[in-house]
Amino acid sequence: MTDTKSTRRPRRDPSGRLATIGDLVGTALAGLVTGAVLLLILEAILSLTRISEFGQTSGWLAIILPVWLFVEEFRAEGFGASRVVVALLGIGFAVAVGMTLAGFAAAWFPTLVSGLVGAAGFTLVYCLIWFYGLRWLSHRIG
Repeated sequence: MTDTKSTRRPRRDPSGRLATIGDLVGTALAGLVTGAVLLLILEAILSLTRISEFGQTSGWLAIILPVWLFVEEFRAEGFGASRVVVALLGIGFAVAVGMTLAGFAAAWFPTLVSGLVGAAGFTLVYCLIWFYGLRWLSHRIG
């Protein structure tokens, strides 16, 4: 049994899910930052080789690692309708918030930045809905 008071980060519960909201958000944002850095390197290479102008790649590509984390959290939850309901609600609200933020940012910033803003909004909203929604629903059902 894994103890949530361990010094190892991120902490996980006995089922393999991240134990606290801080661990989930921190891990997801670390993945988002890593994706953003890799995307900036790709942009620099494409710009230096004159394949495209800097800032024209979609910033939404940075969301690959957080989505991978969310899939692993979904798998670790185990079988049941509650995980599907919370995941679908999380995806719906997160896409709505992410697209709204990206749309507002697109008026002033290039595609790269507006996509990164949308990806950050998506990541934060999905983390909150997944973590708290799953725990709330599991207390209601079980």
